[in-house]
Amino acid sequence: MKLRLNLLIISLFALTGISLCQAQEENQPDKSYLVPATIYQGDTIPWVKLPQVYIFKPLVFKNKRQQKEYDKLVRNVKKTLPISKEIYKVVIETYEYLQTLPDEKAKERHIKNVEKGLKEQYTPQMKKLTFSQGKMLIKLIDRQCHQSSYELVKAFIGPFRAGIYQTFASLFGASLKKEYDPQGDDQLTERVILLIESGQI
Repeated sequence: MKLRLNLLIISLFALTGISLCQAQEENQPDKSYLVPATIYQGDTIPWVKLPQVYIFKPLVFKNKRQQKEYDKLVRNVKKTLPISKEIYKVVIETYEYLQTLPDEKAKERHIKNVEKGLKEQYTPQMKKLTFSQGKMLIKLIDRQCHQSSYELVKAFIGPFRAGIYQTFASLFGASLKKEYDPQGDDQLTERVILLIESGQI
């Protein structure tokens, strides 16, 4: 009788322990992750690509005006960097597609269609840009494409039309020939871009 009672108590404890473990497992979120792996000398080793982190010397602002100028720079880059990357994709796709076309007439027709599509897609966005953001975009296009906006326009739609666009830009104190200089005038802009792309700001 005593033996049966002990067995019953042990069984109850075991069942209670199992149900508690199951409840804990159900309440805990799944913490397993699927990651790429490589085999090295017979061992399977998981590897994870970590984002690059940039460490710069902290900026010291002399006054509130400098702080505001920096904040404005960050806003301008955040607004125009995605547009410059989209434009770069369009340039690459257009260039690659042009290589498949049989003659100059077909190429000219395609470029006109691309130009029309770009105007329809980006004119509403461009109208929302401030003057300083427009100038920033011109420089960031040069950064992404490794060619100035003027050179891109000239390559795709000819020197005459490029000249017209350049003249129009100059009326507003801008220039499509502006180049991006990460080691010089645009050093702070490059720092901001790297921090934005790495998700640090």
